[in-house]
Amino acid sequence: METRTIRHGRRLTPYLFLAPYLLLFSVFILLPALYGLWISLHDWDFLLPNRPWVGAQNYTELFTPGSRDFTDFWQSMGATGLFTLFSVPFLVTVPLLVALLLNQKFPGRAFFRAVYFAPYVLGVAVVGVLWRFLLDPQIGLVNDYLGKAIPWIIDVPWVWVSLVGMTVWWTLGFNAIIYLAGLQDIPRELYEAAEVDGATRWQRFLHVTLPGLSPVLLFVLTVTILQSANMFGQSYIVTRGAPANETRTAIMFIAETGLRSFRMGSASAMSYVLGLVLLGISALNFRFVRQREM
Repeated sequence: METRTIRHGRRLTPYLFLAPYLLLFSVFILLPALYGLWISLHDWDFLLPNRPWVGAQNYTELFTPGSRDFTDFWQSMGATGLFTLFSVPFLVTVPLLVALLLNQKFPGRAFFRAVYFAPYVLGVAVVGVLWRFLLDPQIGLVNDYLGKAIPWIIDVPWVWVSLVGMTVWWTLGFNAIIYLAGLQDIPRELYEAAEVDGATRWQRFLHVTLPGLSPVLLFVLTVTILQSANMFGQSYIVTRGAPANETRTAIMFIAETGLRSFRMGSASAMSYVLGLVLLGISALNFRFVRQREM
């Protein structure tokens, strides 16, 4: 009897350790997600007492040309796709180059690591206000220094240059730190063996560094895609969707639909469509990387 009790207690031990996480996950993620799905099936205006059931109507309208939200939603999805396409290559490669530099031994290495990571601790409001002041076409310091009137935040393609540039400056420190941790986990013996075999620095990078960083690269690529696809604050503060809603991202349009127009049902449906798109992209990303490793 005592032996059975001990075995039963051992089986419950993992669940006891998981219980705090499962509780927080259920309260702050699972239940809000299910509640959001319920809202998306209603014509939900939180200022009105009646919230009629509409079923999948909020979803079908997003795929019906000529409907209320079709054009604006897919325009915002296109803006999100453009920002992701423009920003992800820089947010994956530039931090890797920075991490390779910071992984070398030189005086003041810890100081420069802190300098590169410092912008990441700033809030998006601070970063947005700072860069809007710097890039303002009339009083911006950048145009004053260049001596030219470049429409950084009011015209394409300069708005994309501004949004991508400020995002890379702001967030590259996080990816660089992740890369740096991965670089330090690669055994030094592999580099020494490659050097003895006569491998050049570029060959050591291709055949030692990149294979050793493959799990980290997958993580950084996936997280960066998701973060870029959820971009909101930079566009909202710096360009305000200009010009002509060209830089109004999906999250920005969803927020306007739900919080300004009070159409929470439609906004929830948009959120789930965006979430399913990102889920599909993440799955394709994992599958592509695994095929490359095989």
